[in-house]
Amino acid sequence: MMNDPTIERDGLIFRDLDHDGKLAPFEDYRNSITERVSDLLGRMTLAEKIGLMMHGTAQSDGPLGALGVGECYDENNARDQLLNKSINHLITRLNCEPSEFARENNRLQAIAAESRLGIPLTISTDPRHHFQHVTGASSRAIGFSQWPETTGLAAARDAALVRQFAEVARLEYRAVGIHMALSPQADISTEPRWSRISGTFGEYPDVTKTMVEAYVEGMQGSSNGLTKAGVAAVVKHWVGYGAAPEGFDGHNAYGQHSAVTDESLNYHIEPFLGAFERCVAGVMPTYTIPHQLTENGSPIEAVAGGFSHYLLTTLLRDQYGFEGFVLSDWAIYRDATEATHNPQQMQSPDDIAMPWGVETLSRVERIAKSVNAGVDQLGGEEDVEALASAVASGLVSVERIEEAAERLLRVKFELGLFDAPYVDEQAAQSIVGNKEHQNLALDAQRRALICLNTHDSVDPAAVKFVDWNNLDDIPAETTLVIRIDSPREPLHPNHFFGSRQHEGSLEYAESSDEFQTIKRLSETNRIILVIQMARPAIFHNLLPFIEGLYIDLGISDDVILDAVSGKFEPSGVLPFGIPDSMQSVLDGRSDVPGRVA
Repeated sequence: MMNDPTIERDGLIFRDLDHDGKLAPFEDYRNSITERVSDLLGRMTLAEKIGLMMHGTAQSDGPLGALGVGECYDENNARDQLLNKSINHLITRLNCEPSEFARENNRLQAIAAESRLGIPLTISTDPRHHFQHVTGASSRAIGFSQWPETTGLAAARDAALVRQFAEVARLEYRAVGIHMALSPQADISTEPRWSRISGTFGEYPDVTKTMVEAYVEGMQGSSNGLTKAGVAAVVKHWVGYGAAPEGFDGHNAYGQHSAVTDESLNYHIEPFLGAFERCVAGVMPTYTIPHQLTENGSPIEAVAGGFSHYLLTTLLRDQYGFEGFVLSDWAIYRDATEATHNPQQMQSPDDIAMPWGVETLSRVERIAKSVNAGVDQLGGEEDVEALASAVASGLVSVERIEEAAERLLRVKFELGLFDAPYVDEQAAQSIVGNKEHQNLALDAQRRALICLNTHDSVDPAAVKFVDWNNLDDIPAETTLVIRIDSPREPLHPNHFFGSRQHEGSLEYAESSDEFQTIKRLSETNRIILVIQMARPAIFHNLLPFIEGLYIDLGISDDVILDAVSGKFEPSGVLPFGIPDSMQSVLDGRSDVPGRVA
C-alpha cells in the first residue's frame, strides 16, 4: 500500500498522484493550497468534480453491508465507487479493533491511489466515543475511549474538558484513518421530548455556544481552522432542529416540521456562532421544515433545510459569512414511499427517505434544488448520473459545480491527505483507547455525574447493582443501585427510526415496571437510583422510595460505585431543565429555552 509511485526533486520525495512521472503543481507540497487546488481543478473532468460532490457509504461485506456495518469493507464495491464513479468521500460504520480499522482504511486509500488523478479518500464518521448509539446517527465505541454523552460533557460546565475530549477523539480518529467528524451537534434541546437530546450540549444557547467552540477547536487542531493533524468538523443541524413539536424527530415524516419562529431563531443560531468563530470546516442542514420563518415579512419557502436557499445562502453565507462546505444530511433525495408516511405500515431500510417539502419533485430536480440552494456535497449519495443530468439539462451550472469542488478539495489539502493518506496500523492499536485516554475519559465521567439527592456513603462491598433480568434474586437489607432509562412510549413501532427513538411521555407511570419494582424493593432495601437521561425525566413520584438519585449522561458502573461509596463528590450540573409535570410540557413551547408557555 505504501509503494505508490513517487518523484524525487531537489532532494525531496513527492507522490506521483497522476502516474505520469512529472511533478505537477498539485503534487508539489511546496506550493500553497490555493495553487494546488487551482491546478487540480483545471485537470479534473466534470465527472470527477461531480464525484467529489458525493458522500457515499463505505460498504461492508457483512449482512448490513449497504449500511457499512461490519468488520471489513467490500472491496469490489469500493473499486466501483472510487474508480468508476470518482467518489472520494465515504462514511465508515465499521466496528473492529483499531489496527484492523486502520488496515481497512489503508486498503481504501490504496484503491483511491489507482484513480486517474490519485485523489485521496476522505473518510468520515458519526460520533464513536460515547455510550449510546443509533444506526444512522452514531456508532459503537469499540476500541475507542469511552466518554460521557455530549450532554454529559456539558454537565461538567468546562470548555477545557470538551476541548480535551475533542483532542483525544481527533488523535484516535486520525490514528485509524478517519478525517471528518459529522459532529458536533449545535442544536439546542428546547423540546424535552425530542429523541436526539443526548447528542446535544443541552438546552441553553450560551452554554452550547461555548462548548461547540471548544469542540471544533479541539477536533480541528487549532483555534483558527483546520490543520494537517486535524479532523474536519461538520457542525449540525442548521438550524432549528431541536424545536421539534411533540418531540418527534425529523428522520420521520410525522416529525418533518420545526417549531422555530422569527422570534426564537436567534436562540438556535447562537450555538453555531461558536463554530463559525473557530472556522469550522463544514455545516450540515436540518432535516426539518422551518415553516414559520419569514423573510422581509413573507413566509420563506416551506422546504427542509437541505433545500432552503434562505437558510443556506441568505442566512448561512450572506448574513453569517460561512466560507466552508455544506454537506446535506442523509437520504433527503430519496423518493418517499407509502410506508415512509404510513405509521401503520412496517418500514424497511428501503423506505427511509426525508425529502420533506419537495416530495413532488423528481430526484434530479431535488438534487438541483439542493445544490442551487447552497449544498456542496450530497450526504449518503452516490448517484453521479443524477447530478450529471441536472448539469446537462441546465438545472445546475458548471460554475456551481466548480465552486463546490473547490471547497471540498481545499479541505483534503488542508488535512494533508494528498501527501500522507496512509496510517500506521500498529500505532493505531497503541493510540486508540489507550490507558491515558481512557483515564481522561473516566475523569470526564466523574465530572459529568450529577447527584440530585444526596445520601450517606456506602461500603462498596455492601452495594449490589440490580439485574433487571433477575429481579427475584435480590437479598433484603441491601443497598441497591438501580439503573433505569428515562421514560419512553412505543408510539411508532413500525417506523425504522421512530421505533428506535425515545418518544412520548417523560413521566414514570405508576403502572410501569420501573415504578412498581422500585416501590417493591424499597420496602426491604436502601435504593440508590441512577436515571440514564436520554431525555429529561419527570421522576418526582419516585422520590419517596429512594435515598440517593444520580443522573447518568454517559457514566460507567465503576464511576457510579465510586460516587455511591464516597470516593468523590459529583459536581455535574443538569444541561437542561426538568419539567414539573407532563402538563407543563404540553403547555410549553417547543422552540424556546426554559419551556415558556
